[in-house]
Formats: sequence, structure tokens, C-alpha cells
Amino acid sequence: MSGRAGGLGLRLAARMTPDGWEPPQYARVKPALLGPLAGEVVEIGPGAGVNLRYYGREVRWTGVEPNTVLHERIRRAAAGAGFTARVAAGGAERIDAPDGSVDAVVGTLVLCSVADPDRVLAEVRRVLRPGGRYVFVEHVAAPAATRTRRAQDALTPILRRLPGGCRYNRDTGAAIARAGFASVARDGFDLPLSFGLALPHIAGTAVR
Repeated sequence: MSGRAGGLGLRLAARMTPDGWEPPQYARVKPALLGPLAGEVVEIGPGAGVNLRYYGREVRWTGVEPNTVLHERIRRAAAGAGFTARVAAGGAERIDAPDGSVDAVVGTLVLCSVADPDRVLAEVRRVLRPGGRYVFVEHVAAPAATRTRRAQDALTPILRRLPGGCRYNRDTGAAIARAGFASVARDGFDLPLSFGLALPHIAGTAVR
């Protein structure tokens, strides 16, 4: 991809990334997951910083966001939430932090779009201190042979070509379960879609 085409893709992705609004189902689960976090927190793929409102003021927050067009929006969101953010370019496959140095890693709606979720999860484990937490909210593949799964399978080849490259039919729950965390606690919820379909999600915490 040329630099010009790549820049256009980044700007289009930035235009599609919301600053503040999110579905109420997300707003219900995030305060309990993100509010108690403290210390060194790395958020992978924070987008425009929609999660910043949920953190306590005691966090030392770093966002790893590959779309540099969004970095200034993240800083503005952090200032509005009352704290200073450090923003780094790069992908979740390589987090610029020493082994065992981070209290928590947060990723919401990230593993659906990365090329190699197993590699990302290995990197999350690498940077977490023993007892540190990986906090996640992700949409996941519906059970096989359901109407929702058929819709996911049909939409995924189209969505992969759009900015973000989302894979609706990825079995992200299984990836987290096999990543080698000491424990994983998660709940499920559905996000209603059109035509009577609902997109299944998981939300929870994995402990290093």
C-alpha cells in the first residue's frame, strides 16, 4: 500500500471511530471492569479514547494505538477525564514495555481485528506482572449453524476489507482461554442487531 493510500485509510478509520457514544451494553459492563484498575495500565487499540471516562484518576495510562490520526483525540479525551495520557504508535503485537512491568492491560474490541490474536495475548502476558490483569470486552463467534453465525460468516469477508479489518466470526473466547493465564473470569451478553440478530460478546478479566 502506498503512503498516500495508507494515509487515506487511517483518516477514514479515524472518521469511523466514535469519540464518546457507545452501545449501552458496553457502558453497563465497563465501569466495574475498568474503575478498580490502578498503577501502570496499558490499553491496546484505544481508538479515540472512549474508555478513558471509566478509569480512576490513580492510573498511569498508556495507549498503544496504531492509527496516529487518533492520537490527538485520545489526548483530548484524557484531558477531559482529568489525567494525562501517554500515547504510543504501534500494534498490540509488540508492546513497548519490559517484561512483568504492567499492572493491567486493557483491550476492548481489539482481538477481532488483529492478524494474530495468539501473538497479541502472548505479548499481553509478557508485559503483565505476576497477578496482573488483562481486562477485555470482545465480540465473539456465535455457535455454529445459528442464524447469527451464518450472518457473521457472510459479513466477515466484507468487513475485513474495511478500515479496522474486523472478523465477526473469530472465536476470541477460545483464544483467551488457551493463552496461558492463571485464571479467566468472564460473562456473556448480546448486542442486538437488525433482522432479529444479536452479536454475542464476552467481558471479563484474565489474571497472569
